[in-house]
Amino acid sequence: MTLRFRTVSVSPKTKMRISAIDIGSNSVRLGTTAGGKTLYKRIATTRLGEGLSITGVIKPEALERSAVQVADFYAAALSEGADKVYAFATAAVRSAANGADFVRRVKELCGLEVEVIDGRVEAEIGMLGAVGKCDGGMIDIGGASTEVTVRSGGKTVYSQSVDIGVVRLFDLAARNKRKIEKLAAEKLAEFAPFSAKLHHMRGVSGTATTLAALKHGLREYDAEVVQGTVLTLEEVENYADELLKTPVEEICKMLTVDSRRADIIGGGAALLHALMKRFEISQITVSDSDNLEGYILLKEGAL
Repeated sequence: MTLRFRTVSVSPKTKMRISAIDIGSNSVRLGTTAGGKTLYKRIATTRLGEGLSITGVIKPEALERSAVQVADFYAAALSEGADKVYAFATAAVRSAANGADFVRRVKELCGLEVEVIDGRVEAEIGMLGAVGKCDGGMIDIGGASTEVTVRSGGKTVYSQSVDIGVVRLFDLAARNKRKIEKLAAEKLAEFAPFSAKLHHMRGVSGTATTLAALKHGLREYDAEVVQGTVLTLEEVENYADELLKTPVEEICKMLTVDSRRADIIGGGAALLHALMKRFEISQITVSDSDNLEGYILLKEGAL
C-alpha cells in the first residue's frame, strides 16, 4: 500500500490554498485544501515519539529528522501555491520534556511557527474533519494519545483524550499480544465510562485507514476507496490477531509500507479492538478526512 494520495484539481486563481502540517508521534503529514476540498495529502514516517514513553524526552535524532521533514513539507506547500501554511503538534511534543526544543528547531530551519495543541483541541479537530457539524462520534488512535468524542443533538456529550497510542504501545510492549492487551486495558480504564453503541462512530488516522486499505486489498492508498469503509468489531479483532503473528517484513511487502509503520499496525488494531469493546461499538466507519482538514477549518473559522 504505497502512501500516495489522490489529487483533486482546483484552480489556484479562484480558490485560496490552505495547507496544514500535522506533527504526530509516528508521522509528519501535509494536507492542502482549496474551496473546502482536499487537494492532496502526503505522509512521511519519522517516529518523533520513539522511546518517549520510556525516557520522557524526544531523542535528538528523532527530533532532527522530524524537524527537517516539517521544513521540507513547508517548502513544498509554498512551492505548490499555498497561500497559508499552518503547523500543529500533538501528544509527543506536548508531553516531552524537550518539546519546546523541537518547536525552536523547526523555527530555526524554516521560520514556521508550530502550535502545540492539547488533547481537547486534538479531539475537536478530529471531530471537525470526520463529522463536521453533524452528530456522531470519532475515534482517533494516534502515536502517543487516543481521543474519543461523541456529539448528540448538536452538543458534545463525551470527549476525552488518554495518553496511549501505537508508538507508546510499541515502546512498552513491542508486538507481544499479551503485553499489548494488558497495557491497553490499563490505559483505556482511564476513559470515563460511556456507551457509544447508539452513535455513528467514525475512525480516523493511520490505524483505521490502514485496516480499511487492508480490507480492500489496496497496495496503493486510495482515499476515495478508504472513505466510508465499515470495520466491524470482529474484523478488527481478526486483523489484530493476524498482524501480530505476521513478521514485520511480510507486512511491509503486503502493504508496501516501511518498517516504522508495519511494526505498529498490529498493536494499533489490538488497541482499536479493545477501545471498541470498552465503548460498546459494534462497527466504525473509516474517514480519510481527519484532523488535517479539521485544523484548517478551525484556523480559518469555517465552522
